[in-house]
Amino acid sequence: QVQLVESGGGLVQAGDSLRVSCLVSGRTFRSYTMGWFRQAPGKEREFVAAISWGDKRTNYADSVKGRFIISRDDAKKMVDLQMNSLKPEDAAVYYCVADQALRITADPKKYDYWGQGTQVTVSS
Repeated sequence: QVQLVESGGGLVQAGDSLRVSCLVSGRTFRSYTMGWFRQAPGKEREFVAAISWGDKRTNYADSVKGRFIISRDDAKKMVDLQMNSLKPEDAAVYYCVADQALRITADPKKYDYWGQGTQVTVSS
């Protein structure tokens, strides 16, 4: 069983930076692809970024490319999402996700585990 616990959300102003983190419990963290999704009120859940294990390949949504950076520390069992140049449209609940398969995908159905989410609010 894998549990994901997010932290680091909060209220920031447009243009600010914020880091959200995900602590993973479970024995096989190193073999999971990890990622982040987000969901704003009234909108569908949206892929943000993902990182594979091993070669740490990354994939980003076009809306965050160049502003967000996903990273992982397998020893600490943590995944971070560094968010820079935040915009009001980045405001959402951010969810940490884990996929046991060896792939990077933006399909939320492919992810086996989800955290409870952390709120990010961006004021204009």
